[in-house]
Amino acid sequence: MDVTEAIAARRSVRGFLDTPVDPTLLHDLAIKASRAATGGNLQPWHIAIVQGEAMARLKAIMAEKIGSGTAEAPAYDIYPRELVSPYRDRRYAVGEAMYAHIGIPRDDKAARREWFAQNFQFFGAPAAYFCTVDKRMGPPQWSDLGMYLQNLMLLAVEAGLATCPQECWAMYPETIGTFLGTSEDRMLFCGMAIGYEDKSAPANALRTARADEAEWLTTIR
Repeated sequence: MDVTEAIAARRSVRGFLDTPVDPTLLHDLAIKASRAATGGNLQPWHIAIVQGEAMARLKAIMAEKIGSGTAEAPAYDIYPRELVSPYRDRRYAVGEAMYAHIGIPRDDKAARREWFAQNFQFFGAPAAYFCTVDKRMGPPQWSDLGMYLQNLMLLAVEAGLATCPQECWAMYPETIGTFLGTSEDRMLFCGMAIGYEDKSAPANALRTARADEAEWLTTIR
């Protein structure tokens, strides 16, 4: 598989088999991804791999929190508070496309909440990565995290694995920080489910669209 093929194949998978992933493979992917570009060679990412019994414990913790309606102050705003067009339109469109694929109508709010809660069960994935960063870091270093995570997702594709990057974990920074034993000087950036895709899951039939290049690409000669 070349890079072009990996980029085309990568997508957010929301339905995994419970087949375990080799711990050595998960470790190796994390190491290989660290060749990501990083300004000043700061390498601001801190990565934790969760699997096995630890994963089962975390899923149980989150099931209890979601079931009880427990909320925490988010680590950051996942989306801008004033999301304008065309970004707002794209977010709305992909949400409606997802619910259409899994057969949940717009007026069934309870079912939609139940589906969203599956984020916190990693959509059934047997393993996950969590990414944290020093709180003193700023937007340039956050972009470094994105480059690391993109490397990780493309390497997973090459290895025959699927991923789902999940910024929703920023909604529970205290719980995840305690679970991971993260020091007070670091903040939670995101989690990422990883495993083998359940190709029968309806949600995995979704293929998101990309904006026409005329909306975002400029060539200056």
